Amino acid sequence: YLKISKLALAFAIIHSKPPGKSSKEYTEYLAKAVSEQDFGWKWKVEVLEAEVLRLRQELLLNRISPRFCLENRKQDTSAETLLGRESINPTNYSSQLQDSGCDVANDSAFDSLGLASDFHQSEHNVNTSKHWFERAPPRSLCHTSKEQSLTAPMQFLQNLLEIRKLSEGGILQADFSELENDSFTVCNSVSQLLDGLTVFYNSPKFPAPSFLTEAVCVLISLITDSKLSNHVLKKCFKKMEEFKKNLIQIILRNRSVNRFQALHFVSQTLGLLGRNNILRNSLISLLLLEVRQFAEKLLQAHQVQSAYDITQYENIFPLCMILEQLLQTETQESNISSSDYEGEEKIKFLKNLDQIILHLSDEFPLFSLYLWRVSVLLNSGQMQ
Repeated sequence: YLKISKLALAFAIIHSKPPGKSSKEYTEYLAKAVSEQDFGWKWKVEVLEAEVLRLRQELLLNRISPRFCLENRKQDTSAETLLGRESINPTNYSSQLQDSGCDVANDSAFDSLGLASDFHQSEHNVNTSKHWFERAPPRSLCHTSKEQSLTAPMQFLQNLLEIRKLSEGGILQADFSELENDSFTVCNSVSQLLDGLTVFYNSPKFPAPSFLTEAVCVLISLITDSKLSNHVLKKCFKKMEEFKKNLIQIILRNRSVNRFQALHFVSQTLGLLGRNNILRNSLISLLLLEVRQFAEKLLQAHQVQSAYDITQYENIFPLCMILEQLLQTETQESNISSSDYEGEEKIKFLKNLDQIILHLSDEFPLFSLYLWRVSVLLNSGQMQ
């Protein structure tokens, strides 16, 4: 039946093709027309799905705290004025994201990456008690569908955090049991935010919009909050793990000539995620895995005197810097738990590490030094 259908379609195309066009050209034209029609329908479906999610977000917020939603509507006029002011004076991040050339091996990892100042500034923006409209990104940043897909879920999650803070202070009454009845909306919003961030980091634009760092801090605040984190981690932990893996691969696979600005930018996000106690352990495991696998490949290439990937060698240093800093932070906070990096990943990393360092130290002294420093942190008494 399928063969007969294909044959009938071929005859129909041949008989109906316009003069001056071959059957192949007419077939390609028809295929293009059909694909464009499909794309149009897909775009309409995406728009409708986004609208449905927005309405579900509004409904959930209204169920949790009707008074909060009512006050938001009253503040709409002043919010427009604030948005207008922000669009006139957007935050300029260009000075922080200038290209550092080839110097990617700075010992003061978080300070050189600008993580401390960015984190505290963005944390202040997220935790401020002002109205959520005042923290909304400028409309000039929301004119594309890509940016809107990021800002819309971020504003919803900011609302949840704001309601949580106001209810904790006794200013608002809120019923967070509603989250149990509609966990889909929260999880879908988190997934949408993570997907939007991944798109941005895959093809970053400079100077980067300031709300990207704020979006990451919103996620961290959501996971840190005792009443909200369970609803997020239950459904979205795998998505968070996938997001961290994507960021690591974006760093490792970046092959552009002037790529260090982008590596710096993505490294900032990994550093911010690693400041959260819940996310830090799994991130350390992922980094240990990548650094170990690269060290083994480099040793193999060195032993047989074959060529190695110089670009990936340069890209591994931001991961080494972040790994070292996360281990130092974990040691200083004495917040040791039964995490993977203390078990399987730690054992795999330390196995034959002395031999790897011995063979690579002459040819690759800087990388060997990082391996040794990481091993010292893993073997310290505080980490056992």
